[in-house]
Amino acid sequence: MKYKHSILWAIAAFPSLITACKRNDAMPSMSETTITIENVLDSKPLVESGRFKNNGASPVIMPGEAISIKFSAAKGQALSFATMYGWSNDLFFAPENPGIKLYQDNGTPVEGDVSVQIKLWDNGTRINQKPGAVVMHPGTTETAPKAISEVNGTDAQGNTYAAASTLMKATLHYEGNSNFTLIITNTSGDTSNPTPFSPGVWAISYIAGGKLINSNPLFEAGKPSANGMTNIAEMGDNSVLGHYINTQTGIFTPLSPVLVVLYKGIEKPIYKTGENDRGKGLKDLAQKGDASGLATYLKTLAGVKAVYILPAASSTVLLPKIGAQAGSSVSQQLSVASGDRIAIASMYGLSNDWFFATKDNGIDATVKGDVSYSIGLFDNGTAINQFPGAGNGQAGLGGTPATERKPVIEVPNPNGFTTLPSISRMIKVTIN
Repeated sequence: MKYKHSILWAIAAFPSLITACKRNDAMPSMSETTITIENVLDSKPLVESGRFKNNGASPVIMPGEAISIKFSAAKGQALSFATMYGWSNDLFFAPENPGIKLYQDNGTPVEGDVSVQIKLWDNGTRINQKPGAVVMHPGTTETAPKAISEVNGTDAQGNTYAAASTLMKATLHYEGNSNFTLIITNTSGDTSNPTPFSPGVWAISYIAGGKLINSNPLFEAGKPSANGMTNIAEMGDNSVLGHYINTQTGIFTPLSPVLVVLYKGIEKPIYKTGENDRGKGLKDLAQKGDASGLATYLKTLAGVKAVYILPAASSTVLLPKIGAQAGSSVSQQLSVASGDRIAIASMYGLSNDWFFATKDNGIDATVKGDVSYSIGLFDNGTAINQFPGAGNGQAGLGGTPATERKPVIEVPNPNGFTTLPSISRMIKVTIN
């Protein structure tokens, strides 16, 4: 009888057993996969650099003539430049490193006469003749090259010089939105040391963690001349040093801790181009690198299966490649099924409100390999843009973004500030 009841139970249960089997067959097959995001940017230490010369018939800046340099900078950054004291053997004008101070300690831009920051330097490669129009170039080579040293009234051979600040006038003008103009005027004509100035070079270093990445971008006092400074100091030729600093100028940016979203059955959970910021936390990610608010919101959405925020192990932000040091990376294991999608977002750290994110409707979570092609760089439209890495309104540089309200767009390249590397040379995303 007991056996009979078992049979009857089995017969009665058979339809539901079939149904259960069908449900199991219909359940999606889950698999484990790992997403890895890397900052692969080969970073550069200089945010801006360039060459300058007189735009007249001659590139030389004669007494009474002036040139201007336009640039952007944030608090803590400095402008360095160098130009030859033309009627000398190997002297040059330059501010003391790290360069001309551009902001007061309270963050107010410096304006007006900054000539007191200009110095006269001896390159240490030629024996100094008496300065003047009759100086023979290139002159006599030093028996052994000496270190670069300041000329403060008298050189090593006893020749005398007026103060650099009387030979050259340097005037700063603040144009707003972290933009400056420096005007260099040759005022040597009415002094005891009239001289032309040669074409020159200028540079501004990135700042990270409150410190300049390169505080000696053109030369270093107490050390031998290098990288083409001798060409400027002896011949007024800015091509060699100009080429060198150009190779040192480019992009430097960390990535904020990466937001990773696994979802199904919904589209574009983070943003949509052409649409204004939704007010759900993307603004904080794009402006401050803070993904917590957006993550909290996404967890409430039907169709979102998992949300992660991935900080770098030792630095929180994902640092770029710096010299021989590899860039940071983060990884997350995911349980995925057919139809699942992945979206990511991370702030372009030295910007006002740019962010990297998956394009369109994210990445098929079941694909394998390098999926960096699915990533774009976007402008969140909530903060006025400044030169990336040189804006005093960038949170990554201690600033507060100036508000605007525009639709989310893909950042053009080239853009109004610079030319960026391709996306795949800044961020790499792989699924394995």
